[in-house]
Amino acid sequence: LVLIGGDPGIGKSTLMLQACGHVARGKYPVFYISGEESAQQIKSRARRLGIDSESLYILAETNLDAIIQHIQQGQPQLVVIDSIQTVYIDELDSPAGSVSQVRECAARLMRLAKTEGIPIHVTKTGVIAGPRVLEHTVDAVLYLEGDRFHIHRLLRCVKNRFGPASEVGVFEMQDTGMVEVTNPSQVFLAERLVPATGSAIAVTMEGTRPLLVEIQALSSTTAFGNPRRTANGIDLNRLWLLVAVLSKRVGLRLFDQDVFVNVVGGLKVSEPAADLAIACAIHSSFCDVPIAPDMALIGEVGLSGELRTVSQLEARLRETARLGFKRCLVPQTPALGRIKVPDLEILVARTVAQALKLASLG
Repeated sequence: LVLIGGDPGIGKSTLMLQACGHVARGKYPVFYISGEESAQQIKSRARRLGIDSESLYILAETNLDAIIQHIQQGQPQLVVIDSIQTVYIDELDSPAGSVSQVRECAARLMRLAKTEGIPIHVTKTGVIAGPRVLEHTVDAVLYLEGDRFHIHRLLRCVKNRFGPASEVGVFEMQDTGMVEVTNPSQVFLAERLVPATGSAIAVTMEGTRPLLVEIQALSSTTAFGNPRRTANGIDLNRLWLLVAVLSKRVGLRLFDQDVFVNVVGGLKVSEPAADLAIACAIHSSFCDVPIAPDMALIGEVGLSGELRTVSQLEARLRETARLGFKRCLVPQTPALGRIKVPDLEILVARTVAQALKLASLG
């Protein structure tokens, strides 16, 4: 039993309908059960997505007893229920979508999946919060993330009883549905302006996949008493920390500067390995000096201004070289002696002040 969560309109139903169409091409029966749309609406969307299979069956139903009866009779290869918040059980007086209804429906679907050996995927709209009844019941939890104003979506696995968690799939929303992005780093860097001040390349990890993303920063003299700190795609508290380190340990006069930081492409970067790229981007904008365009940056910044190593450093360096970058700036660590990456010059620094001098073209 798999749970797929995400904000309204992010593309959960589209992705699940495409998955059903893919499985149904193998001539196995697949059930798509919707409590939100009519069968005619789903058929129209399937036609737009290019899905045409006689093995894909659509059922517009919200009564769980009727749904289970159809599944037991049809013995499909895959079942998708969109969404769990619309399904109800007659024995309970509470309305569909309530905690008691969701808990009991999920428990019955879990028993059905185990006894019949049928994989069942259920979707849930909005942030999965409050009483976490679903996460504890299901075998896997997937989140479909992204900004509706951007075309890219991330399918992130946060729980998996049968395999590794923290894996990420990257998709692009097109007229024909969700299309897999096989090389997301190249896509995120496609519109990069070189050379430009306030731009740095960070090497982050999404699960086991290294991703190169562009970090943009803008420093501007404030017209008010309290300078603004605005973060888009990174944690605001992390931005405050880095601004404090740059002010105290490097001597940047940021007390009268508005500082804005943005991760290009609508991505959200949560790991501290992007600290060095953020700090270099802020320094580049403040000093109006661009960073070397062929350089990527990896490293966590400590409160003393020191650079700390990060996990899976070799995988990050190999991805950096594969995308054509010639240099990479990393923290000094004994592990570098065992890492050999062809066509990539590895620069090391112990402090953020040293790193800023190595990264700057000036």
